[in-house]
Amino acid sequence: MGNPQQLIMMGLIILVFYFFMIRPQIKKQKDQKKFVDDLKKGDKVVTTAGIHGRIVDLAETTILIETEGGGKIRFDKTAISLDASKALNAPVATKS
Repeated sequence: MGNPQQLIMMGLIILVFYFFMIRPQIKKQKDQKKFVDDLKKGDKVVTTAGIHGRIVDLAETTILIETEGGGKIRFDKTAISLDASKALNAPVATKS
């Protein structure tokens, strides 16, 4: 059949693939879902298209964002970028 060393190497490759590729992606998906579920009116967000705005209204699967010019645009909740929104809301470090 197969050489035991080959089977061990295949198992190690699969393990490495899981820990470096699959597991981080699953964690990122969970974080994105939690972030979207925790959104509320008044939060500043950035969409995946790069549109900055403030949440005016929340529905089951959509949100209404008011942009800087006063325009309002409705987006699907999945269009909100976790990383960009966190960066937008992060406190700015001041230089002393």
